[in-house]
Amino acid sequence: MGMQSVAVACGALALCLALSTATNPGFVVRITQAGLDYAQEQGIAILEKELAQLKLPDISGDSRVLRVGKVHYELSRLRLRDFQLPYSRITPISNVGLQVSISNAFAELDGDWRVKFLFIRDHGSFDLKVENIYIKILLRLGSDTTGRPTISTSDCSAHISKVRVLFSGKLAWLYNLFHRVIESRLRKNLESKVCDNVAKSVHNDLQMYIRTLPVTAKIDNKFGIAYSLVAPPRATAQSLDADLKGEFYSLAHRSPVPFSPLPLAFPSDHERMVYFGASSYFFNTAGIAYHKAGALVFEITEAMIPKDVEFKLDTSVFSAFIPQLEEKYPNMPMKFRLSAPTAPFLTIGPGGISFQPIVDAQAYAILPNSSLAPLFLLSLTGNVSAVINVRSGRIVGSLDVGRIRLSLKDSAVGTFQVRMMQSLMNILTSSTLLPRLNARLDEGFPLPLLDRIQLSKILVRFHQNFLLLGADVRFQPRG
Repeated sequence: MGMQSVAVACGALALCLALSTATNPGFVVRITQAGLDYAQEQGIAILEKELAQLKLPDISGDSRVLRVGKVHYELSRLRLRDFQLPYSRITPISNVGLQVSISNAFAELDGDWRVKFLFIRDHGSFDLKVENIYIKILLRLGSDTTGRPTISTSDCSAHISKVRVLFSGKLAWLYNLFHRVIESRLRKNLESKVCDNVAKSVHNDLQMYIRTLPVTAKIDNKFGIAYSLVAPPRATAQSLDADLKGEFYSLAHRSPVPFSPLPLAFPSDHERMVYFGASSYFFNTAGIAYHKAGALVFEITEAMIPKDVEFKLDTSVFSAFIPQLEEKYPNMPMKFRLSAPTAPFLTIGPGGISFQPIVDAQAYAILPNSSLAPLFLLSLTGNVSAVINVRSGRIVGSLDVGRIRLSLKDSAVGTFQVRMMQSLMNILTSSTLLPRLNARLDEGFPLPLLDRIQLSKILVRFHQNFLLLGADVRFQPRG
């Protein structure tokens, strides 16, 4: 596992990444220095335990000792008892990625020694203290052809400034005569082993971990969201940003979006560890995908009206406004088929999310043989606002509809004044259609998160052309 600890926590925060041909992203993830500091706290504790299990090879060699001659020595069963990393930091490096810096680290080892010179053979044990260990790792972040994130070690250096070895046994005094040779070999061995372990762990473990983020997030069995990278993650002096496609699409038929994302003027906000910027493009692609798939079609029948709403959906009620109904279809149940002639288009500003959808409401009379007789077609418009939040890693919301305005588009029962039906249609849609929409929005849409990430202290703010979600992060280790 090795280096997975430091970089996993960082990756757990930062690499919420996921193909795009658009110049601008529809969705942006920003990791602040506070997020990287959290990564450091979580990762170093794990790294200390893993480095303490670092396996070192046996060492053997010959050394000439004054007034003794050539001495053959062997050091075996080298065991790391402790490895502590008191100071470390993860910082973004422009045009590279992330730098992990560790300083003033120290380790304690023990092992067995064996010596042979002339006709004398002996063995014993030794203790080794390694102090002032400095490690610097550069992690390069990129993306592959599918828009998945990639990570690699672009550089690693380890330096040990102080090694002290103490031998015990009958001939320990002899080992202590050439302890500097032993210390030098142990130092070089440790330095190379640390970086070898880092490179291996980044390639095998961390790269595998960041691939727990799919390039698409499935919403249900009909729709998904593309969260692929439109460019490699970019580091600045204060944050790590990932530009994502951020586009809803139909699983059955994916078609191009007829407009492009606008630039996002991300604010310099650093209160939270991670920020998500969801542009109006992101939400409007949802409207297009759902509209093209025919998912914005709803039927309203009397069975859907709550019992506490004193309303009967039949021709006798509407005959008060349309006298012709009583003559042609007396006391017959009715139903409405609501559909959007065009995809809804919303706007985001400092005041929130709003839009003015146009809905066609086709009224039918349900004949005794269960066939439908078209009555009239209304056009409904109204001001709609949205409340947005985050729950369990998903964007959730609810809609609030203002007064609905009606106009008559077509009628099979003659002309009539629709203004008198205003309140009736408001009651009908608010009691049936709105609860269905809000129930779906309450299920939410998944955010681009890696495995084992939880969000807390959610912050919701609205800016021109995008919604800003801030959160602190908790990484849940396995087990």
